[in-house]
Order: sequence, then structure tokens, then C-alpha cells
Amino acid sequence: MLPAVPVLCALLLALGPGPGPGLAAPPEHEVGALPGLPKQAAFRHFSGHLRAGPTARLHYWFVEAQSDPRGSPVVLWLNGGPGCSSMEGFLKEHGPFLVQPDGVSLKYNDYAWNKVANMLYLESPAGVGFSYSDDKKYATNDTEVAHNNYLALKEFFRLFPEYSKNDLFLTGESYGGVYIPTLAEWVMQDPSLNLKGIAVGNGLSSYEINDNSLVYFAYYHGLLGTQLWKDLQTFCCSQGKCNFHDNSNLNCTLKMEEMIQIVEESGLNIYNLYAPCAGGVPGSMRYEGDYLITHDLGNSFIRMPLKFSWRQNLFRMPVARKKVRMDPPCTNSTAPTMYLNSPEVRKALHIPPEAPEWQVCSFEVNRSYKRLYMQMNEQYLKLLGAMKYRILVYNGDVDMACNFLGDEWFVDSLCQKVQVARRPWLYTVGGENQIGGFVKEFTNIAFLTVKGAGHMVPTDQPLAAFTMFSRFIKNEPF
Repeated sequence: MLPAVPVLCALLLALGPGPGPGLAAPPEHEVGALPGLPKQAAFRHFSGHLRAGPTARLHYWFVEAQSDPRGSPVVLWLNGGPGCSSMEGFLKEHGPFLVQPDGVSLKYNDYAWNKVANMLYLESPAGVGFSYSDDKKYATNDTEVAHNNYLALKEFFRLFPEYSKNDLFLTGESYGGVYIPTLAEWVMQDPSLNLKGIAVGNGLSSYEINDNSLVYFAYYHGLLGTQLWKDLQTFCCSQGKCNFHDNSNLNCTLKMEEMIQIVEESGLNIYNLYAPCAGGVPGSMRYEGDYLITHDLGNSFIRMPLKFSWRQNLFRMPVARKKVRMDPPCTNSTAPTMYLNSPEVRKALHIPPEAPEWQVCSFEVNRSYKRLYMQMNEQYLKLLGAMKYRILVYNGDVDMACNFLGDEWFVDSLCQKVQVARRPWLYTVGGENQIGGFVKEFTNIAFLTVKGAGHMVPTDQPLAAFTMFSRFIKNEPF
């Protein structure tokens, strides 16, 4: 039984009084001259820390909409992990400034999501990016993170009361598939917040469905070969149903180990099957300076005993604990790491000395994070049952970390009424219509694919992603 959401009244008492008269955006958080920009922004943006409970201080970067900020919605963005920074979403996906390979300069993003919304990027939980806890304790879990994200959101609107009545959307990707629906449970109970909907990109919605669908994805994308596929069918399937997730058959487990070796550990880019692996095909471990670089996908096959590979054993090595940096596989975080750790940038963003050195993902947070939810059906059905929230589940169709097939199966499993049958959706490129992917619309929820995109959809297909986001926010047909 999952923990129940506590009653709102007790929480509001704990929060204390609301904003006083005349409070508005905190001037001490406004970003003035941001290093690396060819020309300073015409819109206002703010960076600072939000209180989330007694000890957590979560870093945020808030960029106002480029036109009509007062009339535009507020959109919260969370990256996943668990333990990875939303500055990745800001500086490499859909923020207004994209960090360049030199790690020093920024370029304006033609497809920034703040062209149609006020964007709030939150680094969560404490211990991730510039977020920290006064007590330096970073062990946490799904329910505590959802609660703290809610407290941070309340603190944001206390500091920015002029936005408190705007439409609010909660969005995220990857492990945001857990963060966003669990946060929405809190937000939907609070009548002071004007929640309109949620959007989850390449999200982890169900461990079991994600695991089962990935095997089909891998086979039909030419990764497994006919013999391994036949063996998987023989040992993992019976009576027309396959269980690749937690099958007790030893032969199935051995064949799944072969499958995982190909998908996760052979050097394929698990975040984008058709993209090269940054840094080349990795060995079992690699060193960069004094740091041992590792990664945890955080998504697939987490409950299977064969998952205790070298990565899990590494987490238990005492000698590694102070000197491990966790980077997502086949990605390169050098540029944002250089940029955000520049003393001039830290100063411009009002990062205090007690905040940690910025890393794309926190090894400490990930290692001690307790996953409490194995699927998100209950949270989605609560939102859908209210009959007033719009939900978008979208996937780049060449991602293997959270593959499109699994999220499509998940949305289908919610058993909502189909409003528009699965069809291509179009967007305009150079004056011509092109297929952006496929969309299936149900009552208050849509499932959409983005053709040729991996795990980080706006990085791979920025125009298609912007078109999709804009239509969702404006409640226009896909």
C-alpha cells in the first residue's frame, strides 16, 4: 500500500502565513549581466534558492515569457535521474540560452519554451546541482521529494505573488515520470494553485511495462538477432504472454542478461539509438582526472537480481564514494559543468558558498534514493478523474531508456475513451509540412511521439518539440 497524501490543512498550517501586501519578484534574485551572452536578455530572469521544509534549499532559475509574461502560464520543469539537474533542461534542451561546447559562451535558443510560457526550472531534490540541505543529509524518497517540490512551488509563488493566479503546468522528463504525477497529487488539492495540466516526456511510468516493452523495441530495431529473440520467447513467454521484468525462470534470466549486455553495456547510446556515443564506446570503467566516471540509468530492470552488475557493486565501494561522478552514459556534460562552476556565473546566479560544486547528476542522491512507486496508474487516474486537467505523455521514438512503446502501453492501460484515433501530427519546416510523429488522443490525455528524437526530445528535435509544447500549452489541436 502506498503512503496516503496527508490532508492539506495540516500542511498549510506548517507553511505559515502567505505573502504580505505589496510583495513582488525578489529584486535580490534578479539576474543582471549573465556571463557568456552576446547581448543581455530583453526579458527578466531570476535565480536563487527556495525553502522546501526545514533544511532543504532548492535552486531555481525562473525566466519570464518573452512576450506578455503576466498573461502567460507558469510551467515548472524537472529533469529526472533520480538525482539529475534541471539545468540540463535549461542549458541543453529548451531554455532561452544554450551553452556552447567551449563551456564559456551562450547562444540564444530559437525554440526556447519561454517564447510561450514563464519557465521555472527547479533543481530537485536537495543535493542535486546547486540545491543543498543545511544538515547535509541527502537520503530521500519519492514521497518526500513530491512534498518538498510542492513546498518549493508554494515558496516560489510567495516570492512571486504576481504569478500566483496564472495557469500552472507541471512538466518533466525521464524520472520526472514519477516526480510530476506525485507532485500533481499535492498541487491538485491546493485551490490556491491554478493547475491546468501536466506533460511528461520519455517518462518512467511503470517499471514492468518499461522492461517488457524494451525487449520488443530492441528486437524490432535489429539489436538482438533471431536466435536470441527465439530463446527469449521460449524461456520468458507462455500462453501468449511474455514476462521479461521479473521472470523466475533461470534460462529467461540468462537470456535477459544477454539482452541487457547489448542494450545497456555494449556502447549503444541508450538515450538515442541512432546517435553516436559521446566519448566513444566505453570500457567497464573510465577515469577523468581524479574522478571515476559511472552512470545509473535509473529506469530499466531495476528489480531483477541480475541488475547487480559492476555499477551496483561500485556503489558499495568505500574508496569510490568521495571520488565518483555520475554522468548519464554516452552524454557529455563538460560544457554545462564548466559554465555553471565558473565563479562569475555562480555570482550572477546568486549561488552562495555553501551550495555545492555543480554536477549534472548527483552520485550521492542517486545512491541513497528510495523508490517507492513501481507504477503511476493511481496518480494518473486521480488526475483524469477530476475531469479538468490536460495531460500529455510524449516520447522521442529512438530512446531506449524510457522507450515510446512502453509509455504508449501505459497510456492505453489507463482505459480512457479514445477521442481521436492514432494519426500523424504535422509541423512546418521551411514552409513545408512534415510529419512530427504520431498522436493518439483520449479524453483529457494524449500520447504523442516525436520522430527521430531520443530521450532529450528538445535537444534532438527542437522545432518539433517547441511546436508540440506550444500546442499543448495553448490547448490547440496537435
